Amino acid sequence: MLMMRKYLFSAGFALLVAATSVSMTVMTPPAFASEIKYVVNDVPITSGDIAHRAAFLKLQRKKGDAAQEMIDQTLRLAEARRLGIRISDAQVEAAYQRFATNNKMQLSQLDGVMEKSGVGRDHFKEFIRAQMAWNQALSARYRSGEGGSVTEQDAVRRMLDKGGAKPSATEYMLQQVIFVVPASERSATLAKRKREADAMRARFNGCNTTREFAKGLIDVTVRDLGRVLAPQLPPDWAEQIKATKVGGATATRETERGVEFIGICSSREVSDDKTAQMVFQSEGSNDKAADDLSKKYVDELKAKARIVKR
Repeated sequence: MLMMRKYLFSAGFALLVAATSVSMTVMTPPAFASEIKYVVNDVPITSGDIAHRAAFLKLQRKKGDAAQEMIDQTLRLAEARRLGIRISDAQVEAAYQRFATNNKMQLSQLDGVMEKSGVGRDHFKEFIRAQMAWNQALSARYRSGEGGSVTEQDAVRRMLDKGGAKPSATEYMLQQVIFVVPASERSATLAKRKREADAMRARFNGCNTTREFAKGLIDVTVRDLGRVLAPQLPPDWAEQIKATKVGGATATRETERGVEFIGICSSREVSDDKTAQMVFQSEGSNDKAADDLSKKYVDELKAKARIVKR
């Protein structure tokens, strides 16, 4: 599976350094006019959109064409929608919160940096949504074979290069618990369901008793996910699963289905031909491969798109 976490926040950005500088030197956010500059497959891109992206590039201390970036983002979001990929507001908010936490900032501080720099909180959140959606689109393309694959012959060759040692990986037995929240009831019931999920997660002490705990609860789904190797873990859950002890559960997360957590039933180290192939596949999924696949994909979308400059 192609791990493309760099695309979630491709900036990696020196935001903390930039944020300090911005907060000290910029007193008021610039005001941007808003007139349509491009129309991409009937979706308008305004001068305001481009100005916000130019401010974002400046904050990242990156060179780039802001208008081209907005065209690319519009194409990526449209392709994700075509593939049925939907990133909920809750997922975006959670990612925004994690970004603030990772940069040792309060949400109010991050909001302030975005506004004072001219990027704008909403623009950054839409950037996050587009990156998360594109991650999934790229992963789907990669799994379909576009990204290439490691053959058994490749795996044998790499094992010989490593002195004949066959790589190992952690194999997890996982259980997924979903507190279902219908879209029509989300605003009214999500907070209540989150409390219920947190309470059940706190009582979790292994996968054998989960269904018993869930019996008296309404609209709770328990799924046995079976055996999953570490390289196969979904990027948005992988770090939490790896950090959780056997018999425990990850923190709850708001998703498009409702509120979820993952129970770690068991784990063990395995080393066989399938594992070797998968580990080498994962090792081959480097940033350059992701960059190349992304560029090729976007170029294909541009070739078929209607892009009108006003």
